[in-house]
Amino acid sequence: MKNLLKILFTFLIINIFVVFSAKAQTSPASLATLEKPVPWTNEQLIEPADLVALINMTNASSPVIFNIGAVEDIKGAIHIGPVSNAANMEKLKQKVASLPLSKPVIIYCGCCPFTKCPNISPAFLELKKMGFTQIKVLNLPVNLKTNWIAKDYPLASK
Repeated sequence: MKNLLKILFTFLIINIFVVFSAKAQTSPASLATLEKPVPWTNEQLIEPADLVALINMTNASSPVIFNIGAVEDIKGAIHIGPVSNAANMEKLKQKVASLPLSKPVIIYCGCCPFTKCPNISPAFLELKKMGFTQIKVLNLPVNLKTNWIAKDYPLASK
């Protein structure tokens, strides 16, 4: 009986250790990022092929495209830089200040998947707060390299 209690006690201690060790490996910040819903709707996403079509059209109603990350500029994009940096967020605000609130605005980062991106949500929320009504997020679920460059879509350098 004493041996059985020792085994059960040892098993309990090991399980407690494993449970607490496993939870210590996952920071609350990373859990919050994964569980936090994105602030845009599916209707506010624009597919890369659709943006390519818009880029190839030349008219006055074309959207303004902002690169709000640390990736290459796609054709026609205005480079802002990572808006997780306060100076770049201010730069974005200054660039859009003179635009009509109904002007179509497309933002993209492409540094990493949406669930990990430190730039897309803050920029989207800031534009929304400023009153822009036609904000689109370029749908780059993996990154710019995979969802744009690998498909040979136009870059500013081409």
